[in-house]
Amino acid sequence: MSEVTLIGIDLAKRVFQLHGARCDDSVAFRKKLSRGQLLAFMAQ
Repeated sequence: MSEVTLIGIDLAKRVFQLHGARCDDSVAFRKKLSRGQLLAFMAQ
């Protein structure tokens, strides 16, 4: 698995939409997280 080089965050009222991309522009992940989940995810 290659590293994620870009993380985009869409700030909404109740959830955060995250999109991770690799250096070749392929999708690494897409996630829908609450505030608490976002803090835990970004701490990794």
